[in-house]
Amino acid sequence: MNVKSVLLWGFAATLALTTLSSGSRGLGVSRMDLPFMLGTMVTPNRDRAKAYGFFMHFMNGWILASIYALYFEAWKRATWWLGTGLGFVHALFVLVTLLPFLPAFHPRMVSDYAGPEPTRQLEPPGFLALNYGRGTPLATTIAHLVYGGILGTFYRFLP
Repeated sequence: MNVKSVLLWGFAATLALTTLSSGSRGLGVSRMDLPFMLGTMVTPNRDRAKAYGFFMHFMNGWILASIYALYFEAWKRATWWLGTGLGFVHALFVLVTLLPFLPAFHPRMVSDYAGPEPTRQLEPPGFLALNYGRGTPLATTIAHLVYGGILGTFYRFLP
């Protein structure tokens, strides 16, 4: 695996994904703020949560870029359409499995089955993250397609 390529293009892809997600929030397409959701897992301080979550989101982006690179290496090719396909599978997993499961281990998120408590402040995403707006699944999918497309287009194999 080409670690330099993963670091460079994983950063670029995560930056694009985060920008698209933030843009969709700013435009009112979605209310989901994943860096904030991640940050509130480690701190109750809402101001620090964004900073911690942003760092955690970029670490996750690099880890996932490594996984994408492993697939590219196994397939002995990296193309925009392979990366975009992986991005679609990634988005589907996030929307259908990961986000609905988040209340089970997030210390400050309300459960789908119980009301809010003093230490639980966040609304659960729900299936396809629809609790954060009807546009959330589309915005999340597009952001992940771009993430995968960047990695597939620019990942370079070691000579």
